[in-house]
Amino acid sequence: MDDFHLLSVERGEREMAEINVTSLVDVTLVLLIIFMLTAPFIQGGVDVNLPTTKTSAVAAVKGPVISLDKQRKLYINDDPVPLAQLSLVLREIHPPGDESPVYLRSDEDVPYGFVVRVMGEIKEAGVQSMSLVVQPEKD
Repeated sequence: MDDFHLLSVERGEREMAEINVTSLVDVTLVLLIIFMLTAPFIQGGVDVNLPTTKTSAVAAVKGPVISLDKQRKLYINDDPVPLAQLSLVLREIHPPGDESPVYLRSDEDVPYGFVVRVMGEIKEAGVQSMSLVVQPEKD
């Protein structure tokens, strides 16, 4: 059989190499399943205990998410930001002409007065639209 292989190579015939597509499809499907399972956990990075309320509207998040935890620490998406720097940092990532909303997530144990101060800083940054994120009540 080796003689046949040598003869065919000498005549200028090339061996056909085929790509095994089955392995490629298997790996792609496994990655797709992993991304589908982890996608719901990616939404808002900081863990806060949101207040519950009766609401039917569920907003699609397309803008910066500001989270306020129990210890009154502020985060823009996952990055910690001091309250004094909030409007400055927010102006950099959300310019005053941008009409996309900013979402405020606050722990239910944070005093109302502090939440209002944070809202004032957000408005100071020139944000036109702000939404408060809540946990819908279960029936």
